[in-house]
Amino acid sequence: MSEFWIYFEKGLRHILDPYAYDHILFLIALAIPYAFKDWARLLLLVTIFTIGHSLALLLSIFGVIIIRGNLVDFLIPITILIVALFHLFTAGKSSKKESISVVFFVTLFFGIVHGLGFATYFKSMFVGSSQSKLLPLSEFALGIEAAQIVVVFVTLIVSYIVQTFFRFSKRDWTLVMSSFIIGVVLPMIIESKFWIR
Repeated sequence: MSEFWIYFEKGLRHILDPYAYDHILFLIALAIPYAFKDWARLLLLVTIFTIGHSLALLLSIFGVIIIRGNLVDFLIPITILIVALFHLFTAGKSSKKESISVVFFVTLFFGIVHGLGFATYFKSMFVGSSQSKLLPLSEFALGIEAAQIVVVFVTLIVSYIVQTFFRFSKRDWTLVMSSFIIGVVLPMIIESKFWIR
């Protein structure tokens, strides 16, 4: 049971690490246009990310997929930018339900990319090569899922406070937060090592 908590906690820390805020930014970008009544859709999005992340870790651990680190570092902020732009241009539009597949796809893609970026560190967690990787991966994925739910829940609380007590409309809240996230992410893309040859 103690081994479960070791990997579960590593999953929690992986998401909630303030120095690796790209993941938190992505979750905020994902959650900003939603309210508590949309919990089922948000939970589905969070789970889609976890599936993509775990799949990429699994494929990378067994050497099926190998990707350059600088490409991963470039693609992570790109996925955040796509979600923020999507919400910026669809804020207040009722047809968003029809386009939700874009967000699902980007969420899965972000999970895969982020998983590939974390694979090297995850491999180093194993003491011996004979150790089973599937069980620790599952425990780690549960930690990721729990941490993401925490971030989304906090985002929903802040959203509720801003819209209820500060009288922001849902559209204005989405526009402001999407613009803020775009402003944070663009320098990450520009300063990425991807451009260095």
